[in-house]
Amino acid sequence: MSHFSQIKTQLRQLTPLQKALTDLGMDWKSGEVAVRGYQGQTVDAAIAIPQTNGYDIGFRWNGEAYELVADLQYWAQPLTVEGFLRKVTQRYAYQAVVTEAENRGFALTETVPQADGSVRVVLQRWA
Repeated sequence: MSHFSQIKTQLRQLTPLQKALTDLGMDWKSGEVAVRGYQGQTVDAAIAIPQTNGYDIGFRWNGEAYELVADLQYWAQPLTVEGFLRKVTQRYAYQAVVTEAENRGFALTETVPQADGSVRVVLQRWA
């Protein structure tokens, strides 16, 4: 019996997800990687984030988005699962916006963290 939980997300692009994890200072591996869980069980994922307790957090493609996979009994992050996903999703959104803007000829000129935790992004494009 698997102890892995799958938590749906709206994370649909791998590169912004990888950049978001890097922005948050996380050590991660990508490719077809094994996420470690209870009693040596593993599940294949696109990203694995090793934890200090020997268990992993992962993100795997479910056909629509990259869902979080982990054995939640062994969650060893300073934030709750919800808090972790909120931080990852915010950085993911930032990276997705910046990447798309650059693809359309805009340049990032300023990033300003706001008091409410949001981020103000200023882009510029010369005609």
